[in-house]
Amino acid sequence: MKMSWFWFYLPLHLLMMACLCHSIKAPTTSSQHSFKTDLFNFYHSLILADGKETTIHLLKDIPKRYYFVLEESRALAPFTITVTPCDVPIEWSILMHKASASFLGKAARGDHDTQEVSKSQKALSMVSTIFNYKGNSVETYMGMSSHSALYMLEFLSTERDTHITVYLTTDTTSGHLYPELPMDPRIDVIGIGHTTVTLTWKHSPSVLQHRENIQYCLLVNEKHNYKSLCAAETAIRSSGMKLPPALALSLSPYLLEPQQVMILSNSELSIINKVTSGEVRQICMGTKNTYTVPSLSPSTQYYFDVFVVNLLTNASAAYTGTFARTLEEPEPKVMELKDGKVIQVVLDGKSQKFYSLHYQARHRKIQFTFQLCRGQVQVHITKNGKTVASENISGLRYFSLKGKLLDIYLVQLRSTEEFNSSVKVQVSPHFHKPLFPLLPESLKIKSFSKLRTCNTITIAWLGTQEESKYCVYKKRIEEDQVWMELQSTDRCSGPESRQKSEKVLCKYFYDINLQRAVTTETIKGLDAGTLYLFDVYLFGPSGIPVRYHSKVVKTRKKC
Repeated sequence: MKMSWFWFYLPLHLLMMACLCHSIKAPTTSSQHSFKTDLFNFYHSLILADGKETTIHLLKDIPKRYYFVLEESRALAPFTITVTPCDVPIEWSILMHKASASFLGKAARGDHDTQEVSKSQKALSMVSTIFNYKGNSVETYMGMSSHSALYMLEFLSTERDTHITVYLTTDTTSGHLYPELPMDPRIDVIGIGHTTVTLTWKHSPSVLQHRENIQYCLLVNEKHNYKSLCAAETAIRSSGMKLPPALALSLSPYLLEPQQVMILSNSELSIINKVTSGEVRQICMGTKNTYTVPSLSPSTQYYFDVFVVNLLTNASAAYTGTFARTLEEPEPKVMELKDGKVIQVVLDGKSQKFYSLHYQARHRKIQFTFQLCRGQVQVHITKNGKTVASENISGLRYFSLKGKLLDIYLVQLRSTEEFNSSVKVQVSPHFHKPLFPLLPESLKIKSFSKLRTCNTITIAWLGTQEESKYCVYKKRIEEDQVWMELQSTDRCSGPESRQKSEKVLCKYFYDINLQRAVTTETIKGLDAGTLYLFDVYLFGPSGIPVRYHSKVVKTRKKC
């Protein structure tokens, strides 16, 4: 059924002129005023295109009107109107003005008189509202017109400026712009895990008929369900990021914004949008109607929306959204600590999970020792459920604690870096002979710039009141190796991991007066203008070494 726009334009224009002329000659009544107002609204409205989706921008509290006309060429003239709010709820109505085709024809020819105009005024002033809706759901009106009629669509947003899409069609023979939904458009949750949710939904009739042009796309977020793809796009954009048109749910290539990550695998397209309220994940999986959403966070509620998308027009229809909460993560295994035994723990930097150690005190005074091997580690210690120590550690750190027999201690460790960290842990009675040596106030190595030459470098480090063994090692490195050497070094490893050629010397040293517990060493036989990495190892009575912080020094280029 096609609309005859030419048939409508001229008669309406002449009709308005005739009516205005008549209103000048005759006294103005309330009905005449209503007639002129209605006619003015139609004349200043916009024509709504037939068979095409129209995007309409609405300003707050300012109504916007569109009109269309159905001619009397068949006994019944079907038409459908679909309105999709893209943000906030809106109000919209369909109004119908009845008018006879014979009068419109006479108006076009200029063949009218005062009596005929008066009759037309009464006819046009008979306005009826045939549909009215307020909300943010996608609504479709299906109607039949058995006579020539003038229709007006009025849209209003009372919350804020927004935009909507409107689709009008009078041609029921060429199919639908929007894909069809099944009789039961619900999404079923058939499986929930700690990091996954499995969903299934009934096939769209459009998928069964036009498989090559239709696909399903899934939207996952932590905020709420979306009633249309247009609403989802608007919400993501309002979070502060730019989006390609219509969320680019088709597989056509485009440039991603910095806040987006695209993953294409096994013919599935995933786009992850980083927004202020978390992330919005879009997954297009072709025509599969069962999907397991991966890589979710444990104990988190997610909202799932499925859209069936026409790849040729990018038009979509929304299934009824659902939500599910992933299972809580199982409690990690707790390792038991035993007196005097040293264990080494590797901590996953990506997951940032806590690693737990359990200890039941057999003495009133105990001491926890932590030796950081790589990265950065946060230590949290509780006694009978109450926190007694919590800090980020570096190097070697002791915690001496007092309590009662059989007190329960829980040690939780977590990497504070994005890469893996590792730490050695020991707990022992306070009087127990420690495995680690007595430490100086600082484990830093100092170099003296004034004593630096083309082939010698002088370094110094602090000692203790306890006679201990110190071994010095050097390694020649390049400029671009410095960061990697300092970051990847295992500070718990001893000289056994070094090459014999890197050893410089070993010496014993101590001083009762801590103010004088300083020793220096001049390393000779170096190359001019060269970077060297220096390490000092301290050995205690047990033989377990403690590594000082590495020092990088460059010899002078010219002397």
